[in-house]
Amino acid sequence: MRHGVARFVTGFLALPVGLYLFYVVWPFAQAAGYSLTDWGGYSDRQQFVGLDNYVRLFSDELIRKAFWHNVFFLITVPLFTIALALFLAFLLNVGGREDRAGIRGVFGSGLYKVIFFFPQVLSLVVIAVMWQQVYRADGQGLINGLLMKLGLVDESDPITFMYDPEPFLGVPAVLWWLLLIAVWSGAGFYMVLFSAAMQSIPKDIYEAALLDGAGRFHTFFRITLPLLRETVSVAWVYLGFIALDMYALVFVMTPSQGGPNHASEIFASVLNFTAFQKGQFGYACAMGVALAIFTILLAAAQLRITRRERIEF
Repeated sequence: MRHGVARFVTGFLALPVGLYLFYVVWPFAQAAGYSLTDWGGYSDRQQFVGLDNYVRLFSDELIRKAFWHNVFFLITVPLFTIALALFLAFLLNVGGREDRAGIRGVFGSGLYKVIFFFPQVLSLVVIAVMWQQVYRADGQGLINGLLMKLGLVDESDPITFMYDPEPFLGVPAVLWWLLLIAVWSGAGFYMVLFSAAMQSIPKDIYEAALLDGAGRFHTFFRITLPLLRETVSVAWVYLGFIALDMYALVFVMTPSQGGPNHASEIFASVLNFTAFQKGQFGYACAMGVALAIFTILLAAAQLRITRRERIEF
């Protein structure tokens, strides 16, 4: 094997690399090829149109609306999820009292970790169906039913949630309700991720800071957050991918899979409608390729901006 390392490694990698190229890379290449045609998806007739589909993207009003909805999620989903996950991880690891054993998390932190992580074991579709019942715009919905029992909402005028076309802070209200679900379902996983990273930080640093008179607030922003910068950067990239998708929540929870009146349209929902309802697979492939390029460039830029020297203890 010493004289045939290349053949040995090639023999082991040939099959998995071949499967990856066939099932992952080749479909991407096919989509890029179809994006240059007017293929309808249900026949073998297709005509080469060059970059016409990409030019059409810039003049499509629905695409522009969906793009800005994705940008809203791209900003808010990572921001709120990471903020909540960092807060919970800090409390559960170093937010408790200091005793002879050192700094501990709050009482029952182990149980809290299991509870907060639980949504992560559920399928996103299951989560969407569950929240669909919570958001029901009648007395059978959990929130409306509770508010009606308390006399805070009249039975003839319930909160419409996913059917509310009115904007809040300049953003359709339905997007805020979808954001709440995305943060609720994802915060537990990143809490565990940040907790694992915090456990690698020596407790002596926290103890020294507390002896010097630093409070919890300063300890978090001056010690914990800087030392977790690399982990937070990776989490932001992953959450950015999730924010650019959001298809399952929009498809299951919103009226007409993007309503009301296109108020919750995102790139993925417009792509699905264009391909399978309008039969414009060439144009839909152009949307997918454009979204893929945007995602790759965004991830590369984010990692480049947040890159710095690794801190060793």
